[in-house]
Amino acid sequence: MVLSKEEELLESLRNVIDPEIGMNIVELGLIRNLDVAEDKDFARVTMILTTPFCPYGPQLIEQVRVVGSSVMADGVEVEIGAELWDPSMMEEGAGGDWGLF
Repeated sequence: MVLSKEEELLESLRNVIDPEIGMNIVELGLIRNLDVAEDKDFARVTMILTTPFCPYGPQLIEQVRVVGSSVMADGVEVEIGAELWDPSMMEEGAGGDWGLF
């Protein structure tokens, strides 16, 4: 099965782990949008943080850039969304480790 660039990018972002929670940012629902350019190998990623002043925010953003650039030859731009995170944004079943669902 051949993955689209968007699917490949999303799968690669599973390697970015939130160090405080120990789960990847895709599982946590922090990736809110992927906009993959059709005319070049570039993507714009909109993500949120688990808390507005997350101490690991800059580190997570840089990791998304680095990991994303391994898939997108022309790079990845990261935008921080204004949406507030809550546990209901987690992938189905991901909250089981926390006893949430």
